Amino acid sequence: MTLSLTGVTIDIAGHRVVDGVDLEVGDAARVGLIGESGSGKSLTALAVLGLLPDGARVGGSIRWDGRELIGMPDRDLARLRGDEIGMVFQEPQTALNPIRTVGRQIAESIRIHQRGVSRAEAWARAIDEARRVRLPDPEGIVRRYPHQLSGGQRQRVAIAMALACRPRLLIADEPTTALDVTIQAEILDLLHHLVDEDGMSLVFITHDLAVLSQIATDAVVLETGRVVEAGPLRTLLRSPASPVTQALLRDATATLWRPGGRA
Repeated sequence: MTLSLTGVTIDIAGHRVVDGVDLEVGDAARVGLIGESGSGKSLTALAVLGLLPDGARVGGSIRWDGRELIGMPDRDLARLRGDEIGMVFQEPQTALNPIRTVGRQIAESIRIHQRGVSRAEAWARAIDEARRVRLPDPEGIVRRYPHQLSGGQRQRVAIAMALACRPRLLIADEPTTALDVTIQAEILDLLHHLVDEDGMSLVFITHDLAVLSQIATDAVVLETGRVVEAGPLRTLLRSPASPVTQALLRDATATLWRPGGRA
Protein backbone atom coordinates (compact mmCIF):
# COMPACT_ATOMS: atom_id res chain seq x y z
CA MET A 1 0.00 0.00 0.00
CA THR A 2 1.19 3.51 -0.80
CA LEU A 3 0.55 6.87 0.84
CA SER A 4 0.80 9.72 -1.65
CA LEU A 5 0.48 13.43 -0.86
CA THR A 6 0.38 15.80 -3.82
CA GLY A 7 0.33 19.57 -3.47
CA VAL A 8 -1.21 19.40 -0.01
CA THR A 9 -2.21 22.73 1.52
CA ILE A 10 -3.67 23.47 4.94
CA ASP A 11 -5.35 26.75 5.89
CA ILE A 12 -6.27 27.55 9.49
CA ALA A 13 -8.10 30.76 10.40
CA GLY A 14 -7.31 32.21 7.01
CA HIS A 15 -3.58 31.51 7.25
CA ARG A 16 -1.79 29.00 5.03
CA VAL A 17 0.28 26.82 7.36
CA VAL A 18 1.15 24.05 4.87
CA ASP A 19 1.80 24.99 1.28
CA GLY A 20 2.15 22.40 -1.48
CA VAL A 21 3.64 19.41 0.32
CA ASP A 22 4.47 16.34 -1.77
CA LEU A 23 5.25 13.05 -0.05
CA GLU A 24 5.41 9.44 -1.24
CA VAL A 25 5.59 6.48 1.13
CA GLY A 26 5.76 3.05 -0.50
CA ASP A 27 5.51 -0.45 0.94
CA ALA A 28 7.89 -1.05 3.87
CA ALA A 29 9.39 2.45 3.41
CA ARG A 30 10.84 4.45 6.29
CA VAL A 31 10.39 8.14 5.62
CA GLY A 32 11.26 10.97 7.97
CA LEU A 33 9.33 14.24 8.05
CA ILE A 34 11.66 16.74 9.69
CA GLY A 35 11.68 20.44 10.48
CA GLU A 36 11.73 22.94 13.30
CA SER A 37 8.68 23.66 15.44
CA GLY A 38 6.01 25.35 13.33
CA SER A 39 7.22 23.88 10.05
CA GLY A 40 3.93 22.06 9.47
CA LYS A 41 5.13 18.48 9.83
CA SER A 42 2.61 17.43 12.53
CA LEU A 43 -0.26 19.22 10.78
CA THR A 44 0.59 17.34 7.59
CA ALA A 45 0.40 14.04 9.49
CA LEU A 46 -2.89 14.96 11.14
CA ALA A 47 -4.34 15.85 7.74
CA VAL A 48 -3.73 12.28 6.56
CA LEU A 49 -6.08 10.89 9.20
CA GLY A 50 -8.57 13.76 9.19
CA LEU A 51 -7.58 14.87 12.69
CA LEU A 52 -7.05 18.58 12.03
CA PRO A 53 -8.92 21.09 14.22
CA ASP A 54 -12.39 22.21 13.21
CA GLY A 55 -12.29 24.92 10.58
CA ALA A 56 -9.04 23.75 8.98
CA ARG A 57 -9.24 23.54 5.18
CA VAL A 58 -7.18 20.96 3.29
CA GLY A 59 -6.39 21.14 -0.42
CA GLY A 60 -4.46 19.03 -2.89
CA SER A 61 -4.61 15.25 -2.75
CA ILE A 62 -3.94 12.64 -0.06
CA ARG A 63 -4.30 9.11 -1.41
CA TRP A 64 -3.97 5.85 0.49
CA ASP A 65 -3.98 2.64 -1.51
CA GLY A 66 -5.57 4.60 -4.36
CA ARG A 67 -8.34 6.07 -2.22
CA GLU A 68 -8.67 9.83 -1.82
CA LEU A 69 -8.71 10.73 1.88
CA ILE A 70 -9.51 14.44 1.53
CA GLY A 71 -13.27 14.66 1.72
CA MET A 72 -13.67 11.04 2.81
CA PRO A 73 -16.66 10.69 5.22
CA ASP A 74 -15.69 10.70 8.91
CA ARG A 75 -17.18 7.24 9.31
CA ASP A 76 -14.83 5.78 6.70
CA LEU A 77 -11.82 7.67 8.10
CA ALA A 78 -12.59 6.33 11.58
CA ARG A 79 -12.44 2.77 10.19
CA LEU A 80 -9.12 3.48 8.51
CA ARG A 81 -7.51 4.85 11.69
CA GLY A 82 -5.87 2.07 13.63
CA ASP A 83 -7.04 -0.59 11.20
CA GLU A 84 -4.90 0.49 8.22
CA ILE A 85 -2.95 3.49 9.52
CA GLY A 86 -1.80 3.75 13.14
CA MET A 87 -0.52 6.89 14.86
CA VAL A 88 1.68 7.45 17.90
CA PHE A 89 1.73 10.93 19.39
CA GLN A 90 4.55 12.82 21.10
CA GLU A 91 2.82 12.84 24.48
CA PRO A 92 1.04 9.56 25.20
CA GLN A 93 -1.15 11.24 27.78
CA THR A 94 -3.11 12.76 24.89
CA ALA A 95 -3.93 9.27 23.61
CA LEU A 96 -4.63 7.57 26.96
CA ASN A 97 -7.74 7.84 29.12
CA PRO A 98 -6.64 8.55 32.71
CA ILE A 99 -9.62 6.75 34.29
CA ARG A 100 -9.28 3.43 32.46
CA THR A 101 -6.62 0.78 32.84
CA VAL A 102 -4.14 0.59 30.00
CA GLY A 103 -5.15 -3.00 29.30
CA ARG A 104 -8.77 -2.01 28.86
CA GLN A 105 -7.72 0.73 26.45
CA ILE A 106 -5.64 -1.65 24.33
CA ALA A 107 -8.50 -4.17 24.34
CA GLU A 108 -11.02 -1.51 23.31
CA SER A 109 -8.85 -0.42 20.39
CA ILE A 110 -8.92 -4.04 19.19
CA ARG A 111 -12.70 -4.46 19.56
CA ILE A 112 -13.45 -1.13 17.83
CA HIS A 113 -11.70 -2.22 14.65
CA GLN A 114 -12.25 -5.97 14.70
CA ARG A 115 -15.86 -6.97 15.06
CA GLY A 116 -16.64 -10.30 16.62
CA VAL A 117 -13.73 -10.26 19.06
CA SER A 118 -15.04 -11.01 22.55
CA ARG A 119 -14.02 -9.08 25.66
CA ALA A 120 -12.03 -12.08 26.91
CA GLU A 121 -10.22 -12.47 23.59
CA ALA A 122 -9.46 -8.75 23.44
CA TRP A 123 -8.11 -8.80 27.00
CA ALA A 124 -5.83 -11.75 26.23
CA ARG A 125 -4.59 -9.96 23.14
CA ALA A 126 -4.00 -6.79 25.17
CA ILE A 127 -1.63 -8.75 27.39
CA ASP A 128 0.12 -10.13 24.30
CA GLU A 129 0.47 -6.59 22.89
CA ALA A 130 1.92 -5.37 26.20
CA ARG A 131 4.45 -8.18 26.00
CA ARG A 132 5.23 -7.34 22.35
CA VAL A 133 6.15 -3.75 23.22
CA ARG A 134 8.44 -5.07 25.97
CA LEU A 135 6.50 -3.85 28.99
CA PRO A 136 7.60 -5.53 32.22
CA ASP A 137 5.12 -7.92 33.87
CA PRO A 138 2.52 -7.66 31.07
CA GLU A 139 -0.20 -9.45 33.08
CA GLY A 140 0.18 -6.97 35.91
CA ILE A 141 0.86 -3.77 34.02
CA VAL A 142 -2.34 -4.00 31.95
CA ARG A 143 -4.29 -3.55 35.19
CA ARG A 144 -2.63 -0.23 35.96
CA TYR A 145 -3.74 3.28 35.08
CA PRO A 146 -1.65 5.66 32.95
CA HIS A 147 -0.54 7.75 35.94
CA GLN A 148 0.96 4.62 37.52
CA LEU A 149 3.38 4.16 34.62
CA SER A 150 6.57 5.96 33.64
CA GLY A 151 6.71 8.15 30.55
CA GLY A 152 8.50 5.44 28.59
CA GLN A 153 5.96 2.81 29.67
CA ARG A 154 3.05 5.06 28.64
CA GLN A 155 4.65 5.52 25.23
CA ARG A 156 4.94 1.74 24.87
CA VAL A 157 1.23 1.44 25.68
CA ALA A 158 0.45 4.06 23.02
CA ILE A 159 2.52 2.08 20.52
CA ALA A 160 0.68 -1.12 21.48
CA MET A 161 -2.67 0.60 20.88
CA ALA A 162 -1.53 1.98 17.51
CA LEU A 163 -0.29 -1.41 16.30
CA ALA A 164 -2.81 -3.77 17.92
CA CYS A 165 -4.73 -4.22 14.65
CA ARG A 166 -1.56 -4.58 12.56
CA PRO A 167 -1.88 -1.45 10.36
CA ARG A 168 0.10 -1.21 7.14
CA LEU A 169 1.44 2.25 7.97
CA LEU A 170 2.58 3.79 11.25
CA ILE A 171 2.85 7.55 11.69
CA ALA A 172 5.03 8.35 14.72
CA ASP A 173 4.86 12.03 15.68
CA GLU A 174 7.93 12.89 17.77
CA PRO A 175 7.47 9.76 19.91
CA THR A 176 10.80 10.14 21.75
CA THR A 177 11.01 13.91 22.31
CA ALA A 178 9.73 13.92 25.90
CA LEU A 179 11.95 10.99 26.96
CA ASP A 180 15.51 10.87 28.27
CA VAL A 181 18.30 9.64 26.01
CA THR A 182 18.33 6.07 27.33
CA ILE A 183 14.57 5.60 26.96
CA GLN A 184 14.71 7.28 23.54
CA ALA A 185 17.15 4.62 22.35
CA GLU A 186 14.92 1.84 23.71
CA ILE A 187 11.82 3.21 21.97
CA LEU A 188 13.70 3.62 18.67
CA ASP A 189 14.96 0.05 18.92
CA LEU A 190 11.43 -1.16 19.66
CA LEU A 191 10.00 0.70 16.65
CA HIS A 192 12.77 -0.73 14.45
CA HIS A 193 11.84 -4.23 15.56
CA LEU A 194 8.07 -3.82 15.20
CA VAL A 195 8.24 -2.14 11.80
CA ASP A 196 10.45 -4.96 10.52
CA GLU A 197 8.34 -7.67 12.18
CA ASP A 198 5.06 -6.42 10.71
CA GLY A 199 6.54 -5.33 7.38
CA MET A 200 4.78 -1.98 7.68
CA SER A 201 5.72 1.44 6.36
CA LEU A 202 6.78 4.22 8.70
CA VAL A 203 6.49 8.00 8.67
CA PHE A 204 8.65 9.32 11.51
CA ILE A 205 8.20 12.97 12.46
CA THR A 206 10.92 14.81 14.36
CA HIS A 207 12.97 17.98 14.66
CA ASP A 208 16.08 15.94 15.52
CA LEU A 209 18.22 14.73 12.62
CA ALA A 210 20.32 12.62 14.99
CA VAL A 211 17.22 10.66 15.98
CA LEU A 212 15.97 10.42 12.40
CA SER A 213 19.28 8.99 11.21
CA GLN A 214 18.68 5.99 13.49
CA ILE A 215 15.36 4.93 11.99
CA ALA A 216 14.66 6.41 8.53
CA THR A 217 16.14 5.84 5.08
CA ASP A 218 14.56 8.85 3.35
CA ALA A 219 13.63 12.33 4.52
CA VAL A 220 11.47 15.29 3.61
CA VAL A 221 12.59 18.59 5.14
CA LEU A 222 9.96 21.25 5.86
CA GLU A 223 10.26 24.96 6.60
CA THR A 224 7.21 27.17 7.25
CA GLY A 225 4.93 24.66 5.58
CA ARG A 226 7.00 24.09 2.44
CA VAL A 227 9.27 21.26 1.35
CA VAL A 228 12.81 22.63 1.03
CA GLU A 229 14.64 19.37 0.42
CA ALA A 230 13.86 15.68 0.00
CA GLY A 231 15.71 12.49 -0.82
CA PRO A 232 17.70 9.60 0.65
CA LEU A 233 18.72 10.48 4.20
CA ARG A 234 22.29 9.39 3.55
CA THR A 235 22.56 12.00 0.78
CA LEU A 236 21.05 14.74 2.93
CA LEU A 237 23.50 13.97 5.72
CA ARG A 238 26.49 13.91 3.38
CA SER A 239 25.67 17.00 1.33
CA PRO A 240 22.71 19.01 2.64
CA ALA A 241 21.59 21.51 0.00
CA SER A 242 19.20 23.75 1.94
CA PRO A 243 20.16 26.07 4.83
CA VAL A 244 17.45 24.40 6.93
CA THR A 245 18.98 20.94 6.52
CA GLN A 246 22.44 22.36 7.18
CA ALA A 247 21.22 23.90 10.44
CA LEU A 248 19.54 20.63 11.48
CA LEU A 249 22.79 18.79 10.74
CA ARG A 250 24.79 21.22 12.89
CA ASP A 251 22.34 20.73 15.75
CA ALA A 252 22.52 16.94 15.35
CA THR A 253 26.32 16.99 15.37
CA ALA A 254 26.37 19.12 18.51
CA THR A 255 23.96 16.70 20.21
CA LEU A 256 25.98 13.66 19.24
CA TRP A 257 29.26 14.98 20.57
CA ARG A 258 28.32 16.92 23.68
CA PRO A 259 28.73 15.17 27.06
CA GLY A 260 25.78 12.83 27.57
CA GLY A 261 24.97 12.77 23.87
CA ARG A 262 24.38 9.67 21.75
CA ALA A 263 27.94 9.23 20.44
